[in-house]
Amino acid sequence: MKTKFSAVLAGLLVAAASSAAPLMETTAIHSQSDAGSPAIGYLKAGTDPIAAANATAPAGWMADDLPGPHEAYVNNNDFSKSLDVHAGAAIRLKPKADAPILATMQEGDKTEITGLRSGWTQIKLYKTIVGFIQIGGTSSSLPAPAPVPVISVPAATPAAAVPPVSAGAATALPRVLQGMLVETKRVLFVGPRPDYKYQLNDSAGKRVGFLDVSRVAPLQRIEAYVDQLVTISGVIKPTSDWKNLVIEVQTIEAR
Repeated sequence: MKTKFSAVLAGLLVAAASSAAPLMETTAIHSQSDAGSPAIGYLKAGTDPIAAANATAPAGWMADDLPGPHEAYVNNNDFSKSLDVHAGAAIRLKPKADAPILATMQEGDKTEITGLRSGWTQIKLYKTIVGFIQIGGTSSSLPAPAPVPVISVPAATPAAAVPPVSAGAATALPRVLQGMLVETKRVLFVGPRPDYKYQLNDSAGKRVGFLDVSRVAPLQRIEAYVDQLVTISGVIKPTSDWKNLVIEVQTIEAR
C-alpha cells in the first residue's frame, strides 16, 4: 500500500514539474535565463508554459519547451549547393545579421524553404527549442512588439500535408500549394521581366513563386486556369540569383 502511494505521489510530482500555472500576461521568452538576453518570442496571456524536459533554469526562471514549426531566416551564404542549411549556421528571427538568434542549425534538423528576402531565405524550422521565461517577476512581462512572433503552446500542426523535410530535400519532393494563378505580363516589375509566363499569388495578392509549367501534360491547358484559385503540386526551388522562388508544376487543378 505504501509502495503504491509512493508511486502515485511521484507521478503527481512529475506532472506538476512539467507544467506551470497559466500566465497572467504576455511574457517574453528569452534565449537565456537573463533578462538582458534577446527575446526570441512571446507567450500569450493564459498560456500554460511547458517545462523543458532536458534543461534547467536558475531560481526565478523557467526553462520552456517551444515546439515547432518556427518561422525564421537563414543567410543565403549558409546554404550548400544542394540547398541544405550548413550545420552551425545561425537561424535568426529576422532577415538581418544582428537579429536575435532563434537556434543554431544542427545535423538532422528539419527545415523547409518558404520564401526569399534579399540575401536571406525564409524557412520553417521543425524543431523544439528551449527558451526561458521569468517567473515571479514583471521585467519580462511586456507587450509583444509586432515584428516578434507570438508563440502559442502547444504549437499548431503544420498545415502542409507533406511531412517536414530538410531544406535540401525540399527541392526534391513535391509540395502542395494553393493560390491564384495569374499571368506575369500583367504584373509590374523593376528591371528585366522574368522568363516565366505565369505565377502563383497568395490570398493577399503577393507572389508565392513563378511557375515552371514545362512538365505539365500537353493536353492540360494552363491558360484555362488564369485568374482562378488553383491547387498545385510541385517542387519549389530558388532562382539562381536567390531573388525569387520557382515552382516546377507537376499537377494543377481548379479549387
